[in-house]
Amino acid sequence: MTLEEMGARALSASRLLASAGTSAKNAALLGITKALVESAKSILAANALDIDAARAAGINESLIDRLALSKERIQGIADGVAKVAALDDPVGMTDSGWQRPNGIKIQKVRVPIGVIGIIFEARPNVTADAAALCLKSGNACLLRGGKEALRSNLEIARVMRGAIKAAGLPEDCVQVLDDTSHETAAKMMKLGKYIDVLIPRGGKGLIRSVVENATVPVIETGAGNCHIYVDETADIDMAANIIFNAKASRPSVCNAAETLLVHKNIAKAFLPKAKELLDTKNVQLRGDETVKNILGDSVVPATEEDWSTEFLDYILAVKTVERVDEAIDHINKYGTRHSETIVTQSYANAQKFLQLVDAAAVYVNASTRFTDGNEFGFGAEIGISTQKLHARGPMGLMELTTQKYQILGSGQIR
Repeated sequence: MTLEEMGARALSASRLLASAGTSAKNAALLGITKALVESAKSILAANALDIDAARAAGINESLIDRLALSKERIQGIADGVAKVAALDDPVGMTDSGWQRPNGIKIQKVRVPIGVIGIIFEARPNVTADAAALCLKSGNACLLRGGKEALRSNLEIARVMRGAIKAAGLPEDCVQVLDDTSHETAAKMMKLGKYIDVLIPRGGKGLIRSVVENATVPVIETGAGNCHIYVDETADIDMAANIIFNAKASRPSVCNAAETLLVHKNIAKAFLPKAKELLDTKNVQLRGDETVKNILGDSVVPATEEDWSTEFLDYILAVKTVERVDEAIDHINKYGTRHSETIVTQSYANAQKFLQLVDAAAVYVNASTRFTDGNEFGFGAEIGISTQKLHARGPMGLMELTTQKYQILGSGQIR
């Protein structure tokens, strides 16, 4: 099937889905939940082939971790779909309403966007998460994953489409491209005849390519050069646990910390304690001269490039600063407007950080790893928007709708 044909089918399915009731959409989602668990064997078999091919291609283990599925992860994906089913349906919600002096009544109502295209890399869970959110919000989706996860994505989509069809909804509301070539991706970026918005999920290179080449409207997501700033008033044990979690719990994801900023007045007490934890995961530290003087020769001298790098690996850039303003300036210069944390006991510094750091999610005394649709209570996420229009941060159901003005008159003319 050609991309044009898939686009036409998605458009047709979106028009049917837009009028589907909440109960019908929820029935399909709960059917998907059951089908994913029951089909774990076939999904894992497809995933094993993807992993074997990825290892043969020399892909590093931290990225293979993003690709790998297990019975537990499939159950987690299914649970996420069930959570989406349990959420309020935004379609048809009235945001506001008013009456004009001439008697005309105006209301602003939530409606589906239409057809959502998603280009993503080696994350097969994105197939289920994105499809579930699109279905609940009344949108059809056209998914183009990375070649590393092709077999996994196609099998997950096959299972989901079967459950959607069994529930009486159009199965073409979920489609996965079986062609992962750059040429097809480039065509998808210009398929404005059928696709209403395009969402890239992946590394900086993928996102930049989509933003620069697409003629379809784009919501920029994902790249996460996230920072933890340890203020001079920080609780040292708390700060060490936060940086360990933010860096080492899953370094291959976009909400993992990539740079640690430390106030010089607390550096000697804090850095050895943090290093002790990070050493348990063999995290390489790339530090400035002060960090190297405190921690010794195990620290690799940091370069200018390190401050702007999303490592997605067990590597952490470390820099000392003299005040909170310097930390904020560094973050706003090198960050990707994703997720940033201050660890502090100073209310004034916390408020300054919250107000002045330019990012989608700004934390006080918590790990950046919480920037996630499920953790925010959205069930799942379509992506984490790092732009300011039309959505910012983890994108759930509400962000997958747009607004329509409905105007009720009784013969008024102008």
